[in-house]
Amino acid sequence: MIWETDVFLWFFLLVPVLVGAMIFVKRSRTKRVHALFSNDLYRELRQGHWSLGSGIQKTSFVVGLCFLLLALAGPKIGTEVREIKRRGVDMLIALDLSASMNAEDVRPSRLDKAKFEINRLIERLKGDRVGLVVFTGEAYLQSPMTLDYSALRLFLEIADTDQMPSSATDFESAMETSLEAFQSLEKNEGNENASQVLLIISDGEDHEQTFDESLQKLINNSILVYTVGIGTQQGTTIPLYDSNGAVLGYKRDQAGKVVTTRLQNEVLRDIANKANGAYYEISRGNEGIDAFLARIDELEKGEFSSQEYADFKNQYQWMGAIGLVCMLIGSIVPTYRRPDYD
Repeated sequence: MIWETDVFLWFFLLVPVLVGAMIFVKRSRTKRVHALFSNDLYRELRQGHWSLGSGIQKTSFVVGLCFLLLALAGPKIGTEVREIKRRGVDMLIALDLSASMNAEDVRPSRLDKAKFEINRLIERLKGDRVGLVVFTGEAYLQSPMTLDYSALRLFLEIADTDQMPSSATDFESAMETSLEAFQSLEKNEGNENASQVLLIISDGEDHEQTFDESLQKLINNSILVYTVGIGTQQGTTIPLYDSNGAVLGYKRDQAGKVVTTRLQNEVLRDIANKANGAYYEISRGNEGIDAFLARIDELEKGEFSSQEYADFKNQYQWMGAIGLVCMLIGSIVPTYRRPDYD
């Protein structure tokens, strides 16, 4: 058993005090009566008094008060199975983890800003199934499609540029992995019409990799592709960090020159346009993807398989009912009865 508001249980400490006060008042009154009246006169004056009724009245009041306190504390006993129906879209977020995402032309960095915006997206979702793909030269399904947004946030939190073996960017690998994730979804009655959306978040540096065939497969499967470019046209250097997070220097090319990374929005625009999606851009720290969030609300939604879960079942109703019945009994039970005359 657990309690919804266990603070009310502390009021049970006052019940013995209340009972003691009732006993003390009764004894004090009895002493005063006996000091003023003889026993015969007192019995004559109390003719018709029903001692049992008086006891039932006081006992009902105390018992009723205890049950009402229990009801206020909100007891939860056993389990209750609830059914939740969710409507939404199937969405995969492909997050670029290449080294250039550490650039700080968008504060605090491109990657940190991207993760911040994804968290904002998750907060506004209502019943959409979401998964996470991370990619560089290779792609990996970091989180399968889920309605558990807390778990998704954990997978997003650990996403880092150091976790992938390659520092390059290959959109083809991200698209192939995303397509496999969409195709692995079970189609249940009610969700077959749900829109399928791939959101690619990257700075666009694809190093001239080809992805036309993979993109066409997404289009053929009616998967909408939206892209978010993050970075600036002016560009900046790519910092390198040690294990403690201190800057060791800046990324250099094979000739030893410091590399400058810039937002390559042409590639991202092309991907979105071909796949019936849209392109969005974050080039300053105060910009976000609110326009994309508005677009999601317009897409066709499906009903995903209902989730059932066990929870403690509220039991305050019947305890409150018992308490009220006891209070009612205490108020209607008489303490005097019509005396019998010979």
